[in-house]
Amino acid sequence: MLRFFLIFVGVLAVLFGVEMLNPVQAAVVNPWTALVARASAGIVRIIDPSVISYGRVLQSAKTGFGVSIEPGCNGVEAAIVLIAAMLAFPSPWLMKLWGILAGFTVVQAVNLIRVVTLFFIGQWNLKVFEFAHLYMWQALIMLDVLIVWLIWMRLVARREKA
Repeated sequence: MLRFFLIFVGVLAVLFGVEMLNPVQAAVVNPWTALVARASAGIVRIIDPSVISYGRVLQSAKTGFGVSIEPGCNGVEAAIVLIAAMLAFPSPWLMKLWGILAGFTVVQAVNLIRVVTLFFIGQWNLKVFEFAHLYMWQALIMLDVLIVWLIWMRLVARREKA
């Protein structure tokens, strides 16, 4: 357990440190955030064709309401926590790679749902938006990370028994 904890914290520190570097922000994080905004706009357009996205902003051309996808809201940090947990857990490297790819996909899919629901909630009620943004979805994203990690660990354990 101590080994897992030390590796987990170490990998977290390294990945968060790398993520905060200006070149990484410019080359990876900012383009990823813009992609999240565009993908969210594509989903929202199914219901509201007036939605637009530019940079990291998702906005209704009708109402003017918009959300800006800031650091911590783009799914990158949640994915870093998941990746650190998978790298720290003693398992074969192929299982780690499979888990990271599948887990990243699931975390990003849930994050898209998060952005889309927050966009609609914000147009309906700003107080509910604030609660959902600051509390509900923060907890749900981390719960998503935990569930994905637990499912992955179970698959690793089953594979090792076989």
